[in-house]
Amino acid sequence: MSTEGIVIAVDTREQKPYEFGAAAVVTLQAGDYSIVGLEDRVAIERKSKSDAYSSLGRDRARFRREVGRLAVLDYAAIVVEDTMSGFLTRPPYSQMNPKAALSTLLAWSIRYGVPVFFAGDRDHGQALTQKLLTLFWKYREEVCRERAS
Repeated sequence: MSTEGIVIAVDTREQKPYEFGAAAVVTLQAGDYSIVGLEDRVAIERKSKSDAYSSLGRDRARFRREVGRLAVLDYAAIVVEDTMSGFLTRPPYSQMNPKAALSTLLAWSIRYGVPVFFAGDRDHGQALTQKLLTLFWKYREEVCRERAS
């Protein structure tokens, strides 16, 4: 299958959006990135380390609802712009235990079926996001058939 014609949907609320060759700014119901025309089937949630700690701390209830919305899609993932070892050093403002933050991400990935990828940094996060969306585009019919059976 060809991936020509893929346009990446970028959520209007994304504060530091990745830049893609073909992209459109839209309001997504879940995640920060999707594919135009498939917004109800695939999404990627981007998290910097500081955003992840905020989301797992004071914004925990909101983030849990977000992960729940991701869980009903054909495919969704969370991309963290840090390494796992880097993530285990909490940001200066946070009081959250780093092991608890990591444990929550991993537990929710199991509970909701939404994998968490530690991309290393922002550039790799963007590349990973684009690759995941491109692969979903390429395999979308196969993915949907497998899910239906």
